[in-house]
Amino acid sequence: MKIFKLFLMGTLAAAAMVSCTCGKGLPVPQEQLEECVYLGDKTEFAVWSPDAQAAQLKLYRSASDETAFKTVDMKLGKGGLWKATVKEDVKGAFYTFQVQKDGKWLDETAGIAAKAVGVNGTRGAVIDWTETDPEGWDEDKSPEIKPSDIIVYEMHHRDFSIHETSGVANKGKYLALTEEGTKNPDGLATGIDHLKELGVTYVQLLPSTDFITVDEAHLENNQYNWGYDPYNYNAVEGSYSTDPFNPVTRIKEFKQMIQALHKAGIRVILDVVYNHTTDASKTGFERTMPGYFYRMRPDGTYYDGSGCGNETASEQAMFRKYMIESLEWWMKEYHIDGFRFDLMAIHDIDTMNEISERLHAIDPDVVIYGEGWAASAPAYPEDKIALKVNTHLMDKVGAFSDNIRDAVRGPLGCENAGFMDGVEGNKANVEFGIAGGVEHPQVSVPFWTNNPLQHVSYVSCHDDHCLRDRLEEATDASEQERLAMVKLAQTAVYTSQGIPFIFNGEELYRHKQGVKNSYNRPDSINAIDWTYKTRYRDLVDYYAALAAIRHEHPGFCLGDAALVREKLSFIDVDDPCVVAFRISGLQDIDPASSLTVLLNGSKKPVKIDIPAGNYVTLAQNGVADADGMGAFSGRTISAGPTSATILAEY
Repeated sequence: MKIFKLFLMGTLAAAAMVSCTCGKGLPVPQEQLEECVYLGDKTEFAVWSPDAQAAQLKLYRSASDETAFKTVDMKLGKGGLWKATVKEDVKGAFYTFQVQKDGKWLDETAGIAAKAVGVNGTRGAVIDWTETDPEGWDEDKSPEIKPSDIIVYEMHHRDFSIHETSGVANKGKYLALTEEGTKNPDGLATGIDHLKELGVTYVQLLPSTDFITVDEAHLENNQYNWGYDPYNYNAVEGSYSTDPFNPVTRIKEFKQMIQALHKAGIRVILDVVYNHTTDASKTGFERTMPGYFYRMRPDGTYYDGSGCGNETASEQAMFRKYMIESLEWWMKEYHIDGFRFDLMAIHDIDTMNEISERLHAIDPDVVIYGEGWAASAPAYPEDKIALKVNTHLMDKVGAFSDNIRDAVRGPLGCENAGFMDGVEGNKANVEFGIAGGVEHPQVSVPFWTNNPLQHVSYVSCHDDHCLRDRLEEATDASEQERLAMVKLAQTAVYTSQGIPFIFNGEELYRHKQGVKNSYNRPDSINAIDWTYKTRYRDLVDYYAALAAIRHEHPGFCLGDAALVREKLSFIDVDDPCVVAFRISGLQDIDPASSLTVLLNGSKKPVKIDIPAGNYVTLAQNGVADADGMGAFSGRTISAGPTSATILAEY
């Protein structure tokens, strides 16, 4: 999300409790909303607008023709659906709907649920969906990944492959992730092979649904955007395809990407932005049911908890139904394995719980999490929205932990780099993050998760500074010292009981030239330079080793709050910049009987006493190896300045 003002939700008590009441009692269809169904010799169309006076379907030869070749009057049926059937083969045509309200015809729209669109998404497309499946799509299966093996890698399509050093042919495109054997100028793996080397098991794609700010018809202008300006929620973005003018091409290439990631053992999380839209007047929502899908003030203006001009009304029956069916569509048609919700606190808890129930019925292993905050106070009661502090009220829905993020790297906008730079006052929140946000007798910070897998542990994402830029702004340390801080920070993330999450290129020590909000900045700011993999190979190897350690030792992901309380204990260390803990009694869970971690954020070496045992050192002083780096049988372990130690007892 490109808005960085995080609203402190504890101040919401005085916020307006007004939400859109328009349309209450309106009929909601029992059937699934299918706006265009191609059946060969006929195509069925539908649009929801229960209080419209009339509705028309318009068919065009192309996405840009000015004149429709066919206009069809639609008929109002059950559930507020206007329907029409065109009894001829119109495959390849493009369509719009137009509804009449209060005697006025509103602007044309592709509807709210268009699944295939033309260039720039202004018109829906009539396609044969069997033509969108790549070879072997029916056999595509999501890889089986245990909860303890979840490691999420956040990626922007363009950032990941656009740089000349990526070795990728389809730079900045979906197909970039289908290319194997790509290398940087020094022969090191890039692209999907790099992801496999890194040991990540999930890729979180920045918005890939159709958004409005990039002109798909003129990609030669080298435009850039993160995509948090959604237009058609059920359609694939065209700017990442090789031919945005062909509705089938973008869909097929997106599926090829999913297929390739699955074959590589990697699941896919889609970043979804249901909390707001682009300019509301341009959307199918306002052009079919004005005011219904948004929270509105009495004067007809939009509430703006998103900071982007409006906020959607998930509590409205039809929008809740729409969100659920949209998410189900992405899972069933595109084999998506999880969802990250942008500004999730805009949505109400009941909707998120119903989403969780419906999606888990499709795939019990689906991963659902989001930002447990908004840009400003939403127009809905604080105890009813999906705030981070309400995560415990949601079943199998997680939230990003700004607790561990701010503790380890310093809060957004502050002048220091937190625990990893020896700043005091952060120990409690680091321990909170290590415990996965659950209630724990040794953790003083109030819990907000029922299950540690609801806690997404991270220190950097697309928002705000990337980790390198943060360090360069907040410290006067040398590069060697900053690299040590990165290793320490990531050790905290990878040994936490939550879900580890890293930002693309973080492992390469990428930078964005100090730019905090790079949502629309050029490739010169955002592109990942793959020569950094050569320059910072030691850091890449450390990230990969941490992943291997976590995969080898499920004790770092117990997956149950009661088990965390039983088996994880913090070691009392009289130093505000040192966190130490043991996970014991693992004989039936882990190859090791115990795991011990010492995180030293101070500028001096530290030592702690542990029970006598036969240990293997897995990480120490900036070096890590899942196979071990030697035996240890003493009672005292040490960590150098700004470093971490991991021991496994056998």
